Parts: sequence; structure tokens; C-alpha cells
Amino acid sequence: MAKANADDALRRTIRRHQLREMIPLADSTIYEMEHRGEFPRRFALSPRCIVWDLAEVEGWLLARRADALSTRTFQSVKRGQSNGGIKLHQRHSRRQEPGCVATHASMMSDHSCIM
Repeated sequence: MAKANADDALRRTIRRHQLREMIPLADSTIYEMEHRGEFPRRFALSPRCIVWDLAEVEGWLLARRADALSTRTFQSVKRGQSNGGIKLHQRHSRRQEPGCVATHASMMSDHSCIM
């Protein structure tokens, strides 16, 4: 029993800059996800030192990876067609934008940016 308490007391924590290296999301996105219960909650070690539990963040990452592997086919929202994992922007104006590529006629009738 003393061993379990010692392990809990020695759990590693990470600060914001370390979290951002692991999770490339904006601070506001992480904050909103925390409040919805979709991301591990931060806690304060002192008034100026905010941290996250590393094991909880790693567990969240593993769960996200498992979800991503189970939903590998990306669907086009507009037409409901599989686009092979290439995300298509919504339609721009009729003129060709820099960085835009005309798509095959069977996929869409106009051009879209390919990310």
C-alpha cells in the first residue's frame, strides 16, 4: 500500500510549453476541450505554475490515436464521397488562386485548394 501512494506522489507533471510540444493545438482549443471534459484538466502547483499530469495527457493521445485508426476514411462533407485523405477547401471564386489545383471532373465541377 505504501508503494502505491509513493507512485501517485511521484507522477510527472508538465508545464504549458511541454504540453504544446506534445499537443499542437491552440491554448484556447485546449482550454475549451478541458471545460467540455474532452482533455485532461490542468491544476495549479502555485498561483503562477500551471501543470498537467503527463500520464493523463499520454493516455489522451493514445485514445485519440486509436480513434483516428478506427476512422481512416475521410468523407467529403459536400458530396459524401471519399477523397482519399486529401482535404478539399470549399469553392473559391471562379478564378484560379495561387496554390489551387483544378480537381478531376468526376470529383467536383470546379477547382479547390488541396492541402
